[in-house]
Amino acid sequence: MAGFNQSIVQSNFTPIPRICSNNNNANSDAKTVLRKSYSPNPNKTLNPRLKIHTPLLSILFTTSLAGVLSISFAALFSFTVLSKLVERMVSLSVGIMLSTSLLHALPSAFESKADTRSLFACLLAGLLAFFLLEKFAILRHSHHHEGDGHHHEHGHDAHEAGKSGWMILIGDGMHNFTDGILIAAAFLANPNLGMVTALAIIAHELPQEIGDFIVLLNAGFSRRRAYFYNLLCSLMAVVGGVLGYFTLDRASALIPYVLVLASSGFIYIAVSDLMPQMQRRATLKETVPQIILVACGVLLVLFVTQHHD
Repeated sequence: MAGFNQSIVQSNFTPIPRICSNNNNANSDAKTVLRKSYSPNPNKTLNPRLKIHTPLLSILFTTSLAGVLSISFAALFSFTVLSKLVERMVSLSVGIMLSTSLLHALPSAFESKADTRSLFACLLAGLLAFFLLEKFAILRHSHHHEGDGHHHEHGHDAHEAGKSGWMILIGDGMHNFTDGILIAAAFLANPNLGMVTALAIIAHELPQEIGDFIVLLNAGFSRRRAYFYNLLCSLMAVVGGVLGYFTLDRASALIPYVLVLASSGFIYIAVSDLMPQMQRRATLKETVPQIILVACGVLLVLFVTQHHD
C-alpha cells in the first residue's frame, strides 16, 4: 500500500512520458504544451507598463466629466434664459465674481498653511499681471463706449470688453486647475470621497461659469466660441488632476497660490472692466436693477458655497 501511494505521488509530479509511436508524437507534444500553459506560475508577474492605475483613470474621467457638465449646464442657462439680457446680466456677473473671489477662494487660500505675506504678494503680482495683460492687449486699441444714449447693435462693445473676455478665460483656467488637484487628492484618499468632491465642484462651478459666459457674450464672443473656449479651459482641471496624482504633496502646496492668482483676475476684471460699464448707466431706473442683480449674484454664491461646506 505504501508503494502504491508513493507511485501515485510520483506520477503527479513527473511529466507525461511520450508514447514511442510516431503517429502519436504530435498529440503528446500538444498535451505537454497545454499542461505547461495551464499550470500556475507564482513567479510570473504582470508587465508594470501594462498595469492599469484605477485611481488615475477615475481622476481623468471625473475631471473631464465635471468640466463638461458644469460648462454645458451653464451654457444652456446662459444661452436660453440670459442671452437677451446680457447687458443687465453683467451686474449679476460682478456679484458672482467678487463673491467667489472674496468670500470663497481667498478665504480658502488664507486658511491654509501658506505664508500670509507670500499670498498677499501673489495677489499683488496677479493684479499687476492682469493690468499689464490688459495694457498690452491688441484689443485695447478701440476706445468706444456703450451706454452713451445711442442705439448700438449687439456686439458693439466687443473691442471695449473683449480684453475682459480673454482675461476671464485665463482666470477660469487657473481656477479649474485647482479643482483638478482637489479631485485628485479626494480620489487618492477614498474613491467615494472623490465622487462627492466632484459633484460638489460641479455645483459650485455653475454660478461662476454662468458669470463667465455672460462676460464672454458681453465681450462679443459668439455662443459657439464662448462654449469652445470655456470647454478648452476646463481641460486645466484634467491637467491639475494628473499633476495632483503624481506630485500630490507639492501640488497641494500650490493650491493657495493658484487660488489667489485666479481671484486676482476675477477681482481685476469685475472692478476695472465690468463695473465701469455699469457706471455708464447712471439713471435710477437702470441703477436699481443693477444693485438687485449684484446682490443676487452674491446670494447665489453664498448659497452654493455654504451648502458645499
